[in-house]
Amino acid sequence: MTSDYAVHAQGARGARSPMPRLSVIVITKNEILNIGDCLRSVAFADEVVVLDSGSTDGTVDLARSLGATVTQSADWPGYGPQKNRALAAASGDWVFSIDADEQVTPELAAQLREAMARGSFDAYMVNRFSNFCGRYMEHSGWYPDRVLRLFRRGTARFSDDIVHERVIADGKVGRLSGKLLHNSMPHFESVLGKLDRYSTAGAQALHARGKKGSFSQALLHGWWAFMRTYVLKLGFLDGQLGLALAISNAEGTYYRYLKLWLMQRKPAASGSQR
Repeated sequence: MTSDYAVHAQGARGARSPMPRLSVIVITKNEILNIGDCLRSVAFADEVVVLDSGSTDGTVDLARSLGATVTQSADWPGYGPQKNRALAAASGDWVFSIDADEQVTPELAAQLREAMARGSFDAYMVNRFSNFCGRYMEHSGWYPDRVLRLFRRGTARFSDDIVHERVIADGKVGRLSGKLLHNSMPHFESVLGKLDRYSTAGAQALHARGKKGSFSQALLHGWWAFMRTYVLKLGFLDGQLGLALAISNAEGTYYRYLKLWLMQRKPAASGSQR
């Protein structure tokens, strides 16, 4: 990977080949509160592919009304495999992956177009700027949260992780300086919901890999998550919400390993696996 690489829009010099086509891919389920702002922020793309997994709240109709090509899957294989399905449906020269609760800023949109036109790298990382209970966090390990999102089609794929999937790129990777806004946990109810869902998915992934858990391990991992967020990642500079985020991270990690431990205990306690 290169050192920090910022792309700045410049005037064209000399003849240029036709602009490469960009496909944006997004997976959804009941994202009516987010999908509108998300898709409007990528209106500059040549193609928007939405892969939905059973929304019942109007997400599909809204996405189609905004010009997206929407398909639906009958099952849920996990985040990584589902994003690979969406990737397979994209036809552009380049692909940008975005989550339904994210938005591309105008600055980043300009940088994406310039990066594709230059073609100096095969993939690019962007800076994700995440919202916790109404505030975009500047420390706590949340910023700069560099994530690989733009890549030439055919040179990258998603990992097969059920949760916390990542893009695996084969070629050279550069960095863009623009922000990708992430409305991950805009209110406390969303924090609680994600703690439960992600800790369950994380425990299932660890269990599938044969990992073992214990009550003491859950406590230790939770304590370390708090220290890492609040002290090592300077969460204390984010004030009271920095402390709240550190506690939230600790709880999520504790729950993940506690659920893993309980998964191991369940067969012995009940005599059967439900």
